[in-house]
Amino acid sequence: MKINYENNIQDLFIGLDEKVCDSNGDCIDGINFDNAATTPPLKSSIKYIEELSKNYASIGRGTGQKAEITTNLYKESKNFLMKFFNIKSIEKYVVIYVNNSTEGINKLANTLKTKEDEIVLTSRMEHHSNDLPWRKRGKVDYIEVDKKGRLKLEELEEKLKVHCGKIKYVSLTGASNVTGYINDIHFIAKIVHKYNAKLIVDGAQLVPHKKVNISGDSDDEQIDFLVFSSHKIYSPFGVGVIIGLKEDFINSDPDYLGGGTVELVLDNKINFLLPPDKNEAGTPNFIGVMSLINSLKFIDNIGYDYIEEHEKQLLQHTIEGFKRIPNIINYGDTENISDRLGIATFNINNMYHHDVANILAKKKGISVRHGWFCAHPYCRRLMNVGEDEAKEFLENPAKKMLGMVRVSFALYNSIGEVDLFLNVLEDISLRKIK
Repeated sequence: MKINYENNIQDLFIGLDEKVCDSNGDCIDGINFDNAATTPPLKSSIKYIEELSKNYASIGRGTGQKAEITTNLYKESKNFLMKFFNIKSIEKYVVIYVNNSTEGINKLANTLKTKEDEIVLTSRMEHHSNDLPWRKRGKVDYIEVDKKGRLKLEELEEKLKVHCGKIKYVSLTGASNVTGYINDIHFIAKIVHKYNAKLIVDGAQLVPHKKVNISGDSDDEQIDFLVFSSHKIYSPFGVGVIIGLKEDFINSDPDYLGGGTVELVLDNKINFLLPPDKNEAGTPNFIGVMSLINSLKFIDNIGYDYIEEHEKQLLQHTIEGFKRIPNIINYGDTENISDRLGIATFNINNMYHHDVANILAKKKGISVRHGWFCAHPYCRRLMNVGEDEAKEFLENPAKKMLGMVRVSFALYNSIGEVDLFLNVLEDISLRKIK
């Protein structure tokens, strides 16, 4: 049974009732519209961690009672994740904890075996964390985006055909951190598997907002690897997760070596443990893991259906408001938003993005994000800017780096907050606030 938190949902988070100082030094109410970067923590997670800390001990081969409690909870957390993401063949998958999605994708890039002529296929929609690690690994090809910023999915099969079996891994975002477009990962999986490749999904933006079913409705729809971060799911303490096919880790050496990774070390030989143990060097972040599990249980209690509907209403209200404000430049599709998360990006004509964000924050306590959101190739395409123009600021001190302003919603945000934001934005647009 799902619990309805609608009336008091903000009370469940830490920091939402904290005052912030404006540019005059006055204390005012703050509004957080930067959730795509990091979300505030749940009060229940802090209380849970406080309680667990009474039995905190080393995970592994400790024989003390506290070590046994901690180790069992850590192992149970991985079973929970298998069930949460509906993994039917649990013997085929492994859960590996890392610090965040960035480290997770780097770990995959450094660990998954490849031949010299093999190619990783990704897209121009990606966050840098799902682009740069693959560039370092070897050959990369890209699926382009259309004028609205959606993936040109027809290119997916074209690339797989053209490269004649050289693409073994396709790594794509589940949802864009710039436009909020949700990619149909199961449809993509079917195409990828048709050409004997495997699909890696960057779920950093997707998992907090939409239920992910790793198994899909059939074997050809399964997701081979899912990577996501806890700090975008109301959970502090820095944990990321890789859920992936065990077979791809068994025959690969781990990218980090040290305690907890080996079965036996001889003078001139190392016998590694099986995954996930050999892929989690050092003492695990138990506190972070348990905070994540608490947050996912909280989300499950509320229900993804509620989260999706609520955030869709906020997005619709925002986009409709943008259309009524003069000088607003919208990015992405503002008519058909059925495939978008609660993320909107914009500029005000003839105003620098940093100045807009700064006025929102310093004058009215509204936190947003500005710049190119660690997705430079994608944002450049959305703004229809060439590479020469994009890099002018590097050589000309009179030029500034191009960018946009982003608002991103979470389940605790309200229509009232959006209305206040839109009113302030209109005043900025009409130069009533400077």
